[in-house]
Amino acid sequence: METSRRAFMLATAGAALAAGVNSAEAAEGTGLRLLTFERKDQPGARVGLAIAGDKVVDLVAAKKAGAALGFDPADMISLIAAGAPGLAQVRAVVAKPGETLALGDLRLHSPIPRPPRNIFAVGWNYLAHFNESETAQKAKQEYPAHPVFFSKASHSMNGPFDPIPFDPAVSTLIDWEGELAVVIGKGGRNIKEADAMGHVFGYSVINDTTARDVQAKKHGGQWFKGKSLDGHGPMGPWIVTADGLDPDKLHLQTRVNGVVKQDAKTTQMYFKIPRIIAELSAGLTLEPGDVIATGTPPGVGNARKPPEYLKPGDIMETEIEGIGIIRNTITQVA
Repeated sequence: METSRRAFMLATAGAALAAGVNSAEAAEGTGLRLLTFERKDQPGARVGLAIAGDKVVDLVAAKKAGAALGFDPADMISLIAAGAPGLAQVRAVVAKPGETLALGDLRLHSPIPRPPRNIFAVGWNYLAHFNESETAQKAKQEYPAHPVFFSKASHSMNGPFDPIPFDPAVSTLIDWEGELAVVIGKGGRNIKEADAMGHVFGYSVINDTTARDVQAKKHGGQWFKGKSLDGHGPMGPWIVTADGLDPDKLHLQTRVNGVVKQDAKTTQMYFKIPRIIAELSAGLTLEPGDVIATGTPPGVGNARKPPEYLKPGDIMETEIEGIGIIRNTITQVA
């Protein structure tokens, strides 16, 4: 069972990565593409660097070969916390990469497989999504004056090509929400908006997959629970470092079984990243490796007429220009 599951994941990852490499090429040459992966021949997750389209530098192997790395090459959070010196060490490895691995042969985990804290998330950050929401439809409301924050439990994090559990005893109204993820590098509290971008380590793709029936008022309006089912936060395929992207000019799509459901540009964000970081950090200390999901554009299934939801066997793809694609199959649990 485990062998077939691994084969499925590798095949799925290979297909999605082959399709998404061109999407990520815009970042190559400046930003680094940092991923967490597992080799078939050696157990345990480790940090790697995607280069030359479909090759990966194994930083654990690089350290064993003598590379000077002042962080744990098996732990992305350790690299993030190392800051600019850590990234300089990675760049030194890239200059003389030595042996590389084939990207399609690896199992990719989320770049941050188990965040030390909940995933922070922003609600209603695209005005068209606010207008399509149940709240806005039932009562005429002014646009929010401040970002609306909630969180997803850390165990909702999932790999970029791993199955998303579907348990009909818990929820049958599973929805998609493709988003740009911001990864904090330099921590801080009461960060000024003008200084906020200096606290960003990089960017990734995340899908704030949501159990709408759990979130609904008839179940008590369980936002936290509706957002936090196991595996309902796939992220990846890697983190593109902040010097590799302009986060205000990215094209985002969510597709289900190849059909486009969400199609937007990050220029449409109501609250830009500096404002999000400034407001979130007011009285709340951000730490290296914190993940912020910056909000989803219109096109979610719950707002469609009639509503549409994910079902077992569906393939959900989330793609952001300059980063890449994550692809997850909705899989019913026993």
